[in-house]
Amino acid sequence: MSSFLLWKSQNKRCPDGEIHNFPAKYLFIRGGFIDRNVYFIEKGLTRSYCLVDGKEHTTWFSKEGDITFGLLCLYHNKAGFEFVETVEPTLAYSVPIHVLNELYDTNIEIANWGRVIHQECLLALQCVRIDNLTMTAKERYEALLKTFPDICQRVNLGYIASFLGISISTLSRIRAEL
Repeated sequence: MSSFLLWKSQNKRCPDGEIHNFPAKYLFIRGGFIDRNVYFIEKGLTRSYCLVDGKEHTTWFSKEGDITFGLLCLYHNKAGFEFVETVEPTLAYSVPIHVLNELYDTNIEIANWGRVIHQECLLALQCVRIDNLTMTAKERYEALLKTFPDICQRVNLGYIASFLGISISTLSRIRAEL
């Protein structure tokens, strides 16, 4: 069960959320624009990335049970820098950010749920950052496989290499060694 459906089953004041059936390769959050929703991934997979000098750099993957959103949009109501696209057909629920903020202000259970979700996201991002500083490319790849065992069956190897901060040839060499 997705975090959204679990939340909805436990909180009667939870909004229904808009259902989206996104096709593969669908760009639904665009850098440079304000996106006013948080998306709960029920089925499928998304990839977050930034553009640097016209080149895409994968920063995150969100799968079933995860959430995705534009950081600056969510926290500061400003146009974000990241893009989010589906990697495969994806079923997602969206809830407007202003609705979530109203619920956080009026319902301690929902506020605590939101806090826990955001803490988990922050800790996961911090782990990736520390891993990038302290681990070899092979160790980072192995850590990714531990947390996301089927990633190689679901994601283009170029996206994985980008996420790990290595070239596709380095990733191929690592995969051949394992």
